[in-house]
Formats: sequence, C-alpha cells, structure tokens
Amino acid sequence: MPCALCSADAPLTSFDVTGGPDGASVEICETCEAQINGTPEPDHWRALASTMWSEDPATQVMAARMLARLTDQDWARDLADQLWLDDDTRAWADNVPQGSDHKDSNGVPLAQGDTVVLIKDLVVKGANFTAKRGTAVHRISLVHDNPAHIEGRVEGQRIVILTEFVKKR
Repeated sequence: MPCALCSADAPLTSFDVTGGPDGASVEICETCEAQINGTPEPDHWRALASTMWSEDPATQVMAARMLARLTDQDWARDLADQLWLDDDTRAWADNVPQGSDHKDSNGVPLAQGDTVVLIKDLVVKGANFTAKRGTAVHRISLVHDNPAHIEGRVEGQRIVILTEFVKKR
C-alpha cells in the first residue's frame, strides 16, 4: 500500500489527524511525517495533485493542510483553489489545533496565513537586501518547532522572520 499523501512505496506508519473524529489517521511514509512536523520540501508534495482527491476525509484534510503550508508555491496555491471539501471536512481541515506560541511583538497570537507588518528594517542575510519597516508579509507560515520564527515572502524571497520584529495586521 502506498503512502496516502505522496504515493511513495515505503514503510508506512499511522499518523493521527487532529481536530476531527477521534482515531482519524492516515498511513504515511517517514518522509511525509518528518516534513509535516518540520519544514516541508515543496517538490516532495507535488503528488498532492492526485492524492487530494482521495475519498478518505482524513487524507483530504492532510492534503488541504499541507497545501495551506505551501502557499509560497504557485502550483500549491492553484491546487488549494481547486480542492473542494464538504463543509464538515473543510471545518476539520481549518481546525488545526494551534496552541500556538507564535506571538507578534505586541503579544497577539499569530496563525498560519496571517498578514504581518515589519516593525523595523531587517537585513536579510544571504539575499543582499534589507526588508524595510512597514513591509507587509502576506500568508505567513508558522515554523512548527520554533515559536520565535515565522516564514514569509519579502521581495520575492522566502525568508525566516523573528516574531519579535512583526505586528499582526
């Protein structure tokens, strides 16, 4: 049986899909699990183009959540726009237990997809530009293993930003 998300023919483990019915899970490979819990590699998730149409609601929810995390990729935004979920499944997909410790400079909780504004000029290492104060960063992604970091696109570059230098819009 292939991985429910990437279709890889690899050893599978059961992964609990939170926020929905008790015991809801998908059978996924080690690579998918590592990227769900860490930073996703966009090319690994291209298989979602076919697996998002699964009849299994838990698989649909995981596909929707991963596409939401990959909003910096044009192909992922296109797939997310195409994905239709019934009302209950959409509510489940959107019910990501945040318990998020990600807070902006004013202590306001941040969520996946929020828009934030930079509160100071930030020198972007390795990209040779400075992100100017007042720049809006749309559709941020939360760095799941570090509540002090978010990711967003500034001047066409995907960068990691410290939450202490942003405020929620």
